Amino acid sequence: MPRVTLNDGHAIPQFGLGVYHVPPEETANLVRTALELGYRHVDTAQGYGNEAGVGQGLRDAGVAREDVWITTKLDDGSHGYDAACRALDESLRRLGTEYVDLFLIHRPGEHDLETWRAFEALQAEGRVRSVGLSNFGRRGIERLAHRTGLVPAVNQIRVNPRTPHQGRQRYHRRRGITTESWGPLREGRLTSHPTARRVAARVGRTPAQVILRWHLQRGLVVFPKSADPARLAENLGATDFELSRRDMTAIDLMRRRP
Repeated sequence: MPRVTLNDGHAIPQFGLGVYHVPPEETANLVRTALELGYRHVDTAQGYGNEAGVGQGLRDAGVAREDVWITTKLDDGSHGYDAACRALDESLRRLGTEYVDLFLIHRPGEHDLETWRAFEALQAEGRVRSVGLSNFGRRGIERLAHRTGLVPAVNQIRVNPRTPHQGRQRYHRRRGITTESWGPLREGRLTSHPTARRVAARVGRTPAQVILRWHLQRGLVVFPKSADPARLAENLGATDFELSRRDMTAIDLMRRRP
């Protein structure tokens, strides 16, 4: 599994499983299946309501905790120093683990500065290994970094070939922030794009695999979501081949072609 080294020195698996909108009662089985297939990164959130299932799936799979990267995100109603600390305690209880690998502020809110100071303290305590943001713009990132000196390890934003947000990615690179991509397949719509189908036919892969591979070769951390074991295995196949410069450029140009 390829990894990306974050600005705090931790190495995050570049490919993972997203569990957004996965029903709580189905999450444990999905996570267990993914881990058995070889996934080593799970992205959840307090607001998803399925952290307990993520923890149960990890235990059911029998994979060592230190071998799996778990990301969760702070609920919008838990901003502020004390509220954020209490919310992490609850996440750890639901996950059944002593730490999370990455804790994100899910969205900008009214008390982001105090929340970010709480994240800094939680990281110092070792209950969180890396800290970052989700859905933040440049101004919000700069405010937090300037006031605390702590630059987020990641910013999780919607990125795909149709909406690559190249300016935001360039800014992240200048600041040493890793870009995480949610919605990499645009809810599956990109798999029917003529360019994706043409590249897939040329390289003997599926459209989903070539789109996900584009993300990996662009240095993005990506975690597509699927509840289908066959699709989980298909998506994982994005990690074991490379696209040529020609094919990468063709996918880049999807942003101009509906």
